[in-house]
Amino acid sequence: MKLVRMGLIGFGVIGSNHARYLGNGEVSGAVLSCICDINPERLRLAKELYPHVKLFDDYRKMIASGEVDAVFVATPHYEHPPMAVEALKNGLHVLIEKPAGVYTKQVLEMNEVAGKSDRVFGIMYNQRTNPVYQKARDLVKSGKLGEIKRTNWIIDWYRPQSYYDSGGWRATWSGEGGGVLLNQDLHQLDLWQWICGMPKRVRAFCYYGKYHNIEVEDDVTAFVEYENGATGVFVTSTAMTPETNRFEIIGDRGKIVIEDGKLTFYRLRVPERQFNREYDGGKIAKPECWKCEIPVEPGQGGQHREITQNFVNAILKGEKLLAPGIEGINGLQISNAMHLSSWLDDWVEIPVDPDLFYEKLMEKIHGKN
Repeated sequence: MKLVRMGLIGFGVIGSNHARYLGNGEVSGAVLSCICDINPERLRLAKELYPHVKLFDDYRKMIASGEVDAVFVATPHYEHPPMAVEALKNGLHVLIEKPAGVYTKQVLEMNEVAGKSDRVFGIMYNQRTNPVYQKARDLVKSGKLGEIKRTNWIIDWYRPQSYYDSGGWRATWSGEGGGVLLNQDLHQLDLWQWICGMPKRVRAFCYYGKYHNIEVEDDVTAFVEYENGATGVFVTSTAMTPETNRFEIIGDRGKIVIEDGKLTFYRLRVPERQFNREYDGGKIAKPECWKCEIPVEPGQGGQHREITQNFVNAILKGEKLLAPGIEGINGLQISNAMHLSSWLDDWVEIPVDPDLFYEKLMEKIHGKN
């Protein structure tokens, strides 16, 4: 194969964005061959913009058409797993938008199918291309920070009520399956575990419609524990302005702070545990600390286009995926655990019980609690 024929499922806001750079030939080795959407108006627009692209109103027909080598799923959250499964079972490569799904039960089934397939399966975690997060991960994984002791992320997004009123599916259990955790915090939850590893259990406090007239959560404070005894806090909302985005990782050898696109490393000359063992001065003291502004490449990386190019390169050249599709479940495990902890008013272990979460989610959708 010299050219990957890409079929796009979903021509909404995000789908049309992907179509733009694919249609402009900005991804080497790929061509936009098909677009599928159930909305006739969107298909008419697609025909005007991309007259040489074949159009479908049923994704199954597009998958079976023989006109595509890979599909790009850019539809609402609930639809990602079943569409990915259909494509994989028909021998196509698959790239899905985030999140991987709404609940781990369906994502586990999708991952099982992907695991049995020899096709390339990726997810659009475009923030993994951001140099500041790549550098933070390198500092953690290389041991420069030492063993992690605590993580803190405060991430606020401001959304007025009119944002939620703009679509009947928004901020509903049946339409989106969650609020700020599933809609806004997808990247942060992925990056949190990508950089620091998965927590082992969660205690979360979710507030539903606290600041907006919505069903789902718009304010969350969660506490997590890691296998090595480290702890973490994740605080998020869609009602705080001015917004905050501050990520701290504290290790035995210092502290990393990411804020305003900058990475600062407060590096201890002597590891804290060593200093604690050896210092015998008999007075309040602390290890010498150097404030280091870590250089990172300017900008936010290649974002959507880079992930798509990496996906195509994986098909054509065997390049390693930056965001494998099977890793999409990790951030979802954390958000599912936060929701379930709030619903049960108790600690929840990770991985979550997929059947219990699904049961409780269905109760929310049908208004039973």
